[in-house]
Amino acid sequence: MNRKQRHLGRELTLLWLYQVDLSHANFDDTLATIPPEIEGVEEEGLQFGQALARGVREHRTQLDQGIIKYAKGWSLARMAVVERNILRIALYELLYEADIPTSVSIDEAVELAKTYGAEESGRFVNGILGAFIRGEQEPPPAVSAEG
Repeated sequence: MNRKQRHLGRELTLLWLYQVDLSHANFDDTLATIPPEIEGVEEEGLQFGQALARGVREHRTQLDQGIIKYAKGWSLARMAVVERNILRIALYELLYEADIPTSVSIDEAVELAKTYGAEESGRFVNGILGAFIRGEQEPPPAVSAEG
């Protein structure tokens, strides 16, 4: 898959997760739409984005635990929705997508943060992902539905 389509897939994933996070929209219906601000996405980019979004959804509890562990002094609720979802996407890639180089996942996350986040979002995302890379790279233990 070409780099541009992977980037567009990540953008789609971010916008979909953002929409679901804020409006509690139906996840599957959201993944069936391409936001108007995304131009040039082809089928491979769409499929990549959908796979990322589904992976983030499936592993969200573990991803959120990882974010909390490395975002010293920050709760998920205190983070901007954009930053929180960029971190989820990046951690998913780092933990579950072995074919994507670590540097690419981090660079893409920082770029998304600079594009869609606030002025300091890129540094914030880079700092948390850097802490994760320097720490253990095992996913946090899964939490059962009972508690």
